[in-house]
Amino acid sequence: MNYKYSALLIAVVAIVTILLRVLPFLIFGGKRKTPVIIQYLGKVLPFAIMGMLVVYCLKSVSLVTFPFGIPEIIASSAVVLLHLWKRNTLVSVGGGTVIYMLLVQLVFA
Repeated sequence: MNYKYSALLIAVVAIVTILLRVLPFLIFGGKRKTPVIIQYLGKVLPFAIMGMLVVYCLKSVSLVTFPFGIPEIIASSAVVLLHLWKRNTLVSVGGGTVIYMLLVQLVFA
């Protein structure tokens, strides 16, 4: 791949990322009130995204072949329990990931 093409690609991605980060402040910043629909989406979308992530993560789990989804069930339960205990998304998701990786690498290998 050409170095100029790579540099141009990185520049375009950087500019688009910056624009996407700044655009909400330009549109909704200042003293204007945020529209009700945007406030609603801000409350509803995080739960919808989490639901989509759960479905995506568990879509290819087979309950009829070894290891019968046991690592996924244990790790998912750990995420729920850690979140109920610590109320910290980073701790619960990170802890669940570490538990899952240990299970598939060491226990169910």
